[in-house]
Amino acid sequence: MMEEWLIYKEFRFEAAHRLPHHDGKCSRLHGHSWVGRVYVKGNQLIEEGSKQGMIMDYGDIKTYLKPLLDNFLDHYYLNETTGLENPSSEAIAKWVFERLEEAGLPGLYAVEIQETCTSGTRYSRSQKSEVRSQKRCDPGDF
Repeated sequence: MMEEWLIYKEFRFEAAHRLPHHDGKCSRLHGHSWVGRVYVKGNQLIEEGSKQGMIMDYGDIKTYLKPLLDNFLDHYYLNETTGLENPSSEAIAKWVFERLEEAGLPGLYAVEIQETCTSGTRYSRSQKSEVRSQKRCDPGDF
């Protein structure tokens, strides 16, 4: 039996967007406190050194994410980002995944993007993308 680990690094950013083709209120300019997760999969732990016992240091995942957050996502109007002209959560998840893949993040498995405390998506090339809802707020937030 082969062992396998799936780790994740959560990230957050504030950004505005609009869905230009949407037939409801999301077609208007609005913002979110976005929450994302990058999932990395591995089947072997590092055996020596300062990262012994890990498949990857969470700080290394953060190093791959930081340029995307600083230069394209955090406090940006997402519709002006190349490739995100129609920035649904699905499009953002795929966009982040592709940039991390291009940057060479080892073991990249999936990217999850949550635009509200009850709605989000996960994108992966190794499985079908799935839309999922996940409660991430306190009941007092409603």
